[in-house]
Amino acid sequence: MPQELLLDPGLAIKLLAGFLKDELQKTGLKRAVLGLSGGIDSALVAGLAAKALGPGNVWGLLMPYKSSSAESLSHGRAVARAFGIHSQVVPITAQVDAYFRRFPRADALRRGNKMARERMSILYDHSAALGALVLGTSNKTELLLGYGTLHGDLASALNPLGDLYKTQVRQLSLALGVPRAVVAKAPSADLWAGQTDEADLGFAYEKADLLLYHMVDRRAEDQELKALGFEARLVALLRRKVRASQYKRRMPLIAKVSQRTPGRDFRYPRDWGL
Repeated sequence: MPQELLLDPGLAIKLLAGFLKDELQKTGLKRAVLGLSGGIDSALVAGLAAKALGPGNVWGLLMPYKSSSAESLSHGRAVARAFGIHSQVVPITAQVDAYFRRFPRADALRRGNKMARERMSILYDHSAALGALVLGTSNKTELLLGYGTLHGDLASALNPLGDLYKTQVRQLSLALGVPRAVVAKAPSADLWAGQTDEADLGFAYEKADLLLYHMVDRRAEDQELKALGFEARLVALLRRKVRASQYKRRMPLIAKVSQRTPGRDFRYPRDWGL
């Protein structure tokens, strides 16, 4: 764990649980729902939500596809048991396969994006049925690199992890009591057998997190980053990914034709009052 990224776990957990509780109360709702993938990010969100809202007010949906790892399902169930939250299995194979029967030549990227959006569609349906807000599980590393599906796993009402790098997610997960098997395994979106995030990205999270910290948080220029020992190739690659994925981190751009335009000069905080 790089020294620069070390957190005070107790304080960070208290802050994030408080964020969830406060923001949920502003909506008048008391419940939350999230997708339990069997991975560390959703496990940490489940633990934070249980701490903030009480386990009885949190629902975790496990949404496997036919090629999903059996380990992912068992780890998702283990997380639900560890934090005492509700859980339900909602398979997505039938609807995803029904769609791609019309497009049999679709590649793995299209299929993975469809799965992510199908899962988010199910979460929002359950949010209506339960009177619950959808919690996001994308961390800061993923958001900065654009490693996520727009209107899929990147969609949510509240996201407690969006300002935590992946290595910080691991640190807080250990402190909060996420099952060790979940913390220890290689991060994966589980889109196909043997798929891992780091293999897709082409670099380790630990190296990327430290570089992104200096690039984004410290605003270091390329020459400074190279002086710190980062490879020029990796600096260029990550800077390109951050720039190219900006569209995923903002609301749709609205063409301005009036005096006050939503998202531009008509902006109020969530709790401004009516």
